[in-house]
Amino acid sequence: MNQPTAHDVESKVSSEHSPWQVSQLSKSLKDWIEKLGRVWVEGELQQLQVRGGNIFGSLRDLDVENSIEIHAFDASSAEIEAGLNQGDRVVALLQPQFWAKNGKLTMRVLKMHKVGLGELLERIEKLRQLLISEGLADPDRKKPLPFLPAKIGLITGAKSDAEKDILQNAKLRWPEVQFEVINTLVQGDKAPAEIIMAMQQLDQMPDVDIIIIARGGGSFQDLLPFSDERLVRAAAALSKPVVSAIGHENDSPLLDLVADLRASTPTDAAKRVVPDVVEERRGISQARERLALRIGSFIENQMQLIDSILSRPVLRSPYGFVEQQEEQLGQLARRLQEILGFRVDRARSENDQLKARVRSLSPQLTMERGYAVITDEDGKPTITIKKGQSFRIQSAKQEISATADEVREK
Repeated sequence: MNQPTAHDVESKVSSEHSPWQVSQLSKSLKDWIEKLGRVWVEGELQQLQVRGGNIFGSLRDLDVENSIEIHAFDASSAEIEAGLNQGDRVVALLQPQFWAKNGKLTMRVLKMHKVGLGELLERIEKLRQLLISEGLADPDRKKPLPFLPAKIGLITGAKSDAEKDILQNAKLRWPEVQFEVINTLVQGDKAPAEIIMAMQQLDQMPDVDIIIIARGGGSFQDLLPFSDERLVRAAAALSKPVVSAIGHENDSPLLDLVADLRASTPTDAAKRVVPDVVEERRGISQARERLALRIGSFIENQMQLIDSILSRPVLRSPYGFVEQQEEQLGQLARRLQEILGFRVDRARSENDQLKARVRSLSPQLTMERGYAVITDEDGKPTITIKKGQSFRIQSAKQEISATADEVREK
C-alpha cells in the first residue's frame, strides 16, 4: 500500500487560533485514506446482508477478536464469488473508503472468493514440512504412554459421539479408570484457542497422566482447527503424552504429526490408552501357568540332579571313602613298619659287626689275653723305661705302679 506523507495531510496548517473545519478534516482524511491503495485480506465472513444488489457485512480475524466492515455497491461490478455465506473463510481485495459525512471508515470489496481447498492444502503441506524440519515429528521425541493411567484428560466437543465412545469403551475395558473431561469447540476459528487453553489446563493437573484430543468425523474444513499452527505447537510443548483421535482412519490433521500417539478413531484411542482388564487377567493367568510350569520343570530337574548325586558311591556310603583311605593308610603303616624293622635289623647287624671289629682291635681285648700296657707317670704309653724310673703297668684287671731296678736293652 502507498503511504501518504505528512505533507499531504498537513498541506494546510492548523492551530489553536486557526482551527480546521470538521468538513476540512474529513476531506483531508478522505484524500489521505483513498491514497492507501488496495490490499488483500483473509478473514471469516460475518453479518452478511444483500440489499438491492448491494452487499454489506464484515470480515472477522481468524485468530483474534478483530473485524472490519465491508461493502460492495452494485455488486455486479465487483468480482464476488456466488454463493458466499456467513462463516465462510474468504480472501478479499479491499480498498479503504472514508465517508466524510459521518466520519465512518469502511472497506470496499473489489474481489472476494472462498479460500480454495487447494490453497488450504498447500498451506497445510508447507506447515507440515516446516514442523518436520524442526524435528517436532521425530520418533525420538515421542513420550511413552503409561500402562495404566490414574486419570485421563479428555478434550472433545460437548455431548459428542467421540466423548461417549471414549468413555464407554474405556469403562468397559477398565471400570476403575478416571477421566477429567473438558468440552470445547471442535470446529470453527474459535476452536484452536479453546483447545489450547484446555490442553494447558490438563497439563498442569498433577493427577492427569495423559491427554486425549478427540473429535468424530467431519469434512476437511471441519477438521482445520487441528492443523492450526498454534494448536500443533502447543500440543508439542506439553509435558504429558498426547493422543490425537481426530476424524477417521483417512483423516490426517497436523496434530497427528506431533502427537505421541495417533489413534485412527476415538474408539481406537480408548483401546490404545486403557488396557483391557479381561485380557490383562487372562495374560496374568497365562503368565502364572507358564511360571508354574517353569518352576515345576526346574524343581524336577534339580530333584533328578540330587538323585544322581546321591546315587554316587561317595554319597551312597559316606564312610566308604574314609574306610578306603584308612585301609590304604594301614597298608602304608605296615609297609613302613616292615621297612623300618628291616633297616633297624640291618643296622643292628652292622653295628654288631662294627662292634666286633672294634673290639677285636681294642687294647682291652689284647690285655685280656695276658698283655699289659706300660705308661709313664703321666699316663702316656711308652716302650722305653730308664733304670730307676717310675712307671705303671696296666693289665686287663690291674694297674701296677713300679720302679725299674734294672733295664736291659734288646
